[in-house]
Amino acid sequence: MAAVHRSPAQPHVAFVAFPFGTHAAPLFALARAIAAAAPGAALSFLSTARSLASLPQADGLGNIRLVPIADGTPESSAAPPPASEQAKIGMFLAAMPGSLRAGMDDAVAGAGGAAVSCMVTDAFLWMAGEVAAAARAPWLPLFTGGPASLSAHFHTDLLRDTIGVGERAIARSEEQLHFIPGLSAHRVCDLPEGIVFGPLDSPFSCLLHRMGQSVAKAAAVLVNTFEGLDPTIDAVFSASFSEYLHIGPLHLLVPPAGPTPDTHHCLPWLDRHAPATVAYVSFGSVMTPQPAELAALAEGLEASGAAFLWSLKDHARELLPPGFLDRTKERGLAVSWAPQLDVLRHAAVGAFVTHCGWNSELEAMTAGVPMVCRPFFGDQRMNARSVSLAWKIGVEFEGGAITKEGVTRALDTVLKGEEGKRLRATARELQAMTTRAVQPQGSSSVNFKRLMQFV
Repeated sequence: MAAVHRSPAQPHVAFVAFPFGTHAAPLFALARAIAAAAPGAALSFLSTARSLASLPQADGLGNIRLVPIADGTPESSAAPPPASEQAKIGMFLAAMPGSLRAGMDDAVAGAGGAAVSCMVTDAFLWMAGEVAAAARAPWLPLFTGGPASLSAHFHTDLLRDTIGVGERAIARSEEQLHFIPGLSAHRVCDLPEGIVFGPLDSPFSCLLHRMGQSVAKAAAVLVNTFEGLDPTIDAVFSASFSEYLHIGPLHLLVPPAGPTPDTHHCLPWLDRHAPATVAYVSFGSVMTPQPAELAALAEGLEASGAAFLWSLKDHARELLPPGFLDRTKERGLAVSWAPQLDVLRHAAVGAFVTHCGWNSELEAMTAGVPMVCRPFFGDQRMNARSVSLAWKIGVEFEGGAITKEGVTRALDTVLKGEEGKRLRATARELQAMTTRAVQPQGSSSVNFKRLMQFV
């Protein structure tokens, strides 16, 4: 067991978020939990100004101080803004060594000179481990994705040596990863981009490669999942890391401070439907399917006859088939935003059509709702494969893309057939596991107490 650092002065925990996608939210939830458990500690939460502005602060920050760091974009108004999210990530990473040092200095000054005694960061930010080592403080990286994708990143060098990269890897895309414990259900083509195919030398791919090489040096690796979901992967990590602590699902361990607004009255609409009859459709805050798939999804929903609640971005409405919303208005509701966790917990929801982002999958598991998976990039393919083959709580679209026939077939399977009953039963078993994990003597609660010993 790794030695626990104890500061004789006021504890000062520095959190450093990866400010893209939905990465900051679980780390901030963990910060809130630590703040409540250690009210006498100073907590500094470092991220870009844009990322900090997106965090929920309705209940106040207590002993958490927000510390903005540079995002790397040019300060000159004459410079063109970055054209893509990948470009923004590249600029942020290029600036990161200097911006992290400056942010740490600001954090110490804001804490009245109290030195940082513990660093809890997004696992992507491997360089924070070096900063923590220089400060003689424990580094606790939080991996915000699923265990399968962490295993893939941890085994990147083994994957490259065994499979090859680029065209060699693509030629073996359907081969299963039997040589890595816990990944036998996954194929080469399910791996995140940048491991054996895709832009291997991009700043983001290099970041994740270095993360995989660095996490074993941490005092403890934190994961937003629960004990028993992936026991084979758990055994590998428990043997590989100083400590491997499940502390999730974080949205159960640290419930939202107040009710989530239901601007579009989704919950009253769901109240009018029978249990397990509604398909909830959402692809997260980042993704929108390509126009052809969006149209096929609408056609499939219409042909299926199923009731549906679709969280659909406003700009995507014009891509729907003409008259679709009017023809389905008696059994369908399309809104620009839905209170997802409350929707999934509603008894009427019987299927979740999802992109398989890890936060969304965890929310579905805690609600006991089977999934219909359409992954797009990153860890989503591995997450989807886990849902359909490892955990058996959902199905994937045949061929990977959304088609009209694929939608009707998937919804018939999940909402109506005997297979759907089996999927729901298994999903409810996992739901019970998540509930037990966050009980006072549950595995995640016990691991959180262990985490607090580092603080």
